[in-house]
Amino acid sequence: MSVMIEVIDLHKSFNGHEVLRGINLKVKKGQVLALIGGSGKGKSVLLKHIMGMMKQDSGQVKVDNQDIRKPRGKALRRLKERFGIVFQGGALFDSLTAFDNVAFPLREKTKMKSSEIRVAVLQELARVGLSGAENKYPAEISGGMRKRVALARCLVMHPEIVLFDEPTTGLDPLMGKAIHNLIRDCQKSLSFTAIIVTHEIPAIFSIVDQVAMLYEGKIIAVGTPEEIRTSKDPVVHQFISGELEGPISVK
Repeated sequence: MSVMIEVIDLHKSFNGHEVLRGINLKVKKGQVLALIGGSGKGKSVLLKHIMGMMKQDSGQVKVDNQDIRKPRGKALRRLKERFGIVFQGGALFDSLTAFDNVAFPLREKTKMKSSEIRVAVLQELARVGLSGAENKYPAEISGGMRKRVALARCLVMHPEIVLFDEPTTGLDPLMGKAIHNLIRDCQKSLSFTAIIVTHEIPAIFSIVDQVAMLYEGKIIAVGTPEEIRTSKDPVVHQFISGELEGPISVK
């Protein structure tokens, strides 16, 4: 299985504070990876670097063995089109219906006819279990449904790589599990590569292939959910068991 995303010795500081301190990470094509770690520790910053939305101080991010800082013009556009992102709050347009939210990127970025857009949008809404909800506005639907609309809007562009930033924030555990299962079902049918930034531990372990833990600006552990769950590393163990609040006690 080839490597789709490779992060090499990535460094990023803000106002003299080093947030990313030499990140190294590989995600294979078609793999789903959970990125875990404490709040405000750089998970979303890393995601933005992978998408090319932020410029690193040093290091590299490669997608399909291509440095994402190199392309310009059409090549850069093509590279960005390989990505989709599902934001934490969904980032839906309140003034647009579910249909128009999902149709938005197709209208903005493609030359598809209205009839073709309608078919594509209804297909994606059906994929996420929202057939019949296309005329509802975000304020008229539940939090879980809004997450589904956001996922449909991402998938309608057929991205090869999907980045999820806290996709179940604000949902109760039952609805969170439903969204996790939906993400996994969509990934299985569409075979995209995914990174999920999440606090949902251990719930996320049931739908991912790999887990990477970010701590003090570095990836300190990468492995299968089982390997992470049974890790002897004191930092990983304390985080997984919900004990990681202050300094680590290494015995």
